[in-house]
Amino acid sequence: MNTMKKIIFFCLTAIIIQSCGIGKQANQIKALEKCTYKIHSADQISLAGTDVKRLINNQDINLASLPGLALGLLRKDIPLKARLNLEITNPSGNAAAINEFEYKILINRQELVNGFVNQEVNIEPGRSTIVPLDMVANIYPFVTNSKVMNEITEFLQGNKNGGEKKGILTLKIRPSIKVGGALIKYPGFITIDKEVSSKILL
Repeated sequence: MNTMKKIIFFCLTAIIIQSCGIGKQANQIKALEKCTYKIHSADQISLAGTDVKRLINNQDINLASLPGLALGLLRKDIPLKARLNLEITNPSGNAAAINEFEYKILINRQELVNGFVNQEVNIEPGRSTIVPLDMVANIYPFVTNSKVMNEITEFLQGNKNGGEKKGILTLKIRPSIKVGGALIKYPGFITIDKEVSSKILL
């Protein structure tokens, strides 16, 4: 996000806050700007109805043999489900508050899913909190691409024999805050890139 957008956003917000006489939100906005975001972990991951951890523990990873995959190919609907745990840290001296936020999840720069979390999140000064993001995506377009299919298989197989595969997981979030009874969206998306190892699935 460029500096000019940030300046405009906070100037407009400051005007609204002054007109409403709400100092608390002003401090929360400043704290929100200073917050850091990172992907803490991922769990409850399933592909075509099969638990990925159980799949990895199997001696022979063969995605083509998954019972749900063949049916999904016919229906053009292959569900990938996961819970991403987003860690938000507030290093400032003021409490930060988010009333809701939009998000996008990308794997190796390709968007998988987007969604919306209607959940109030409060982060006290110097503290961190974990916000779970439930992801449900139809990866049929990716699985039918032989190159992508091979990459998925190699990633899953990376844990065997002490090996490890890595990829880029990108999370884009756009928080909203409540000012004087109205929700104001942060301009643009905050982008969090994380190099993820196949070991995150264990």
